[in-house]
Amino acid sequence: MAILIVLLVLLLTKPGTAQSNRLDNNTNIPIQSFCGSIAPISLLNFIKNRESTLDELRIQLLSKRVLYARAQALSDGDSVFAVAQCRNYLSTDQCVACFDAGVSQLVNCTEGNGAYVFLDNCFIRYEDFADFYNNPTVSQDGVGTPISLCGSRSASQSITTFNLDVGRLLSDIRDATPKTSNFYVASTRQITSDNTTMYAFAQCVENTNMTICQTCINTAYNRLYNCLPTTEGKFFDLGCVARYSETPFFNENQTTNIISVLKGHSNMVAIIAGAIGGVVLLFLILLLWILYRLRMKSKNTEEADLKGAINYNYKDLQLATNDFSEENILGKGGYGEVFKAILDDNTIVAVKKLQVQHARVKEEFQNEVMLISNVHHKNLLRLLGWSSDGSDLLLVLEYMPNGSLDRFLWGAKRGTLDWNQRFEIIFGIARGLAHLHNEFHVKIIHRDIKSSNILLSDDFKPKIADFGLARFQPEDQTHISTKFAGTLGYTAPEYALRGLLSDKVDTYSYGVVILEIVSGRRSTEVKSDSSSAYLLEHAWRLYEEKTHMKFIDETMDLNEYELEHAIKIIEIGLLCTQSPVSNRPTMSEVVLMLQDRQSLGKRQLTRPTFVNNHDRRIIIGSSNSIGAPNVKFAKSQGN
Repeated sequence: MAILIVLLVLLLTKPGTAQSNRLDNNTNIPIQSFCGSIAPISLLNFIKNRESTLDELRIQLLSKRVLYARAQALSDGDSVFAVAQCRNYLSTDQCVACFDAGVSQLVNCTEGNGAYVFLDNCFIRYEDFADFYNNPTVSQDGVGTPISLCGSRSASQSITTFNLDVGRLLSDIRDATPKTSNFYVASTRQITSDNTTMYAFAQCVENTNMTICQTCINTAYNRLYNCLPTTEGKFFDLGCVARYSETPFFNENQTTNIISVLKGHSNMVAIIAGAIGGVVLLFLILLLWILYRLRMKSKNTEEADLKGAINYNYKDLQLATNDFSEENILGKGGYGEVFKAILDDNTIVAVKKLQVQHARVKEEFQNEVMLISNVHHKNLLRLLGWSSDGSDLLLVLEYMPNGSLDRFLWGAKRGTLDWNQRFEIIFGIARGLAHLHNEFHVKIIHRDIKSSNILLSDDFKPKIADFGLARFQPEDQTHISTKFAGTLGYTAPEYALRGLLSDKVDTYSYGVVILEIVSGRRSTEVKSDSSSAYLLEHAWRLYEEKTHMKFIDETMDLNEYELEHAIKIIEIGLLCTQSPVSNRPTMSEVVLMLQDRQSLGKRQLTRPTFVNNHDRRIIIGSSNSIGAPNVKFAKSQGN
């Protein structure tokens, strides 16, 4: 309500200036805005949460007199996470004025569950996706293309000298910004050829890290350098902003001592060096170099490739898990166990400890680290770090309080999920797979989608876990020929029997998971009243008989609308398990069907290929895939 009142005041008030007209820092006209396309579950709930979040941001900016604020609203599902950041040279009043102008633009976004707006003085973003707090480059919509704007007037005197002077200023800004504590630099430079002063600044989102900031600022530098010899340039991106201009937009007393930032503590080093003597300093440097070389030699060379995640100290993780005690076990799998851990800062994480039984396990470990350290999506489990100490291999993962989905379908929590929660889980898994298949820079096939690999947050948002068997699929290939590695009961027939791996294998597994979620039954479960049919075959028989409702979990009490919706979801699950492979939709198509709550439209369902688990004989030999052991299955034993 407060936001609406502010907007009304803005409409009825004549524009004014907050300080001297000498400064060009009151331009609160939106540069670029974006409204997301992913619809929330309930638009009414989402808008309510959005207004609450924006209200909270404004309160923080005004009452705490800060220039960076973030807030969230999680009630009734459709969570909203939001952030606002003003330029560090602004006053509180100027910051709030820019925020109000940005909000007036964002309230026009009435369909998707995410949006952002760039203004000269500030930036506002909200999304049903918390990961962008710490990594602003990620987005569930895949948006955020940087923009640059160049001025129309060129330098009046020597272009060569102008480009050289301004280029040096921009270079200093680029190098200094990631090294400051608040990722912000403002500086001026006297341009002798034009007898003028050039003003420049750069700022990264405050809650990011140095690496992300440096990458963004490098792009800003390249874009702004291309604006020369014009006398003004602006750059905007989700992770940073930068600008140079001959018109002042901050005061002379608001500059950063770039020389001090770039040189760091070199003066202190010189004093210490003078005190202890050059010979002693040389000895210390030599000693440190020797120790460093010895340490690097003791590391396994494979670890050089494990980039993008924190390398935790093994002993710290051992202490955080109470020496990997039984009471801290969250789950067990074929390659090891997962433990709950409490770090020194009281952060709760999950630690996956891999059991080294053969050399391929370390390859699986490296595969999982490299994959998920570079993949960011709200429905994919986030890797926080890793540790490798001899034969002990650890992954530090995001902690999911509610554990795995299977616990809520047929485990101890059976019957506690209502239909809306189940649909949101179905929708979230689809979005995560669509990101892996189509929205990441390479196509990733998970290969082991099943209910036990779907983890649930405290508000029952799903995240796909366990990327140890994941594979890349080249863009120019329709499939990969490989040995089977996965879980029987979820695996597509063309892959289990002929080793033909494609993204449609994940689609098939996802279809089985849909049927499990709707029915509350395991894929390998046989009931006496279903003529010894496994889940998929049972679902198809009921579909043919047009008695879908018999398939729905009896623990749910559905109203007429929910019942109709559940029947459509069953049909989508069957569609995902179709044979031949070409009959299955892509995961992006599945997302659209779920998002619009559509039926199959013109698609016709055909009878899936059933593999009788009692007769199944699959020999799984050595594989080129990571983490595929030699295993023989005589019968399917469930999960």
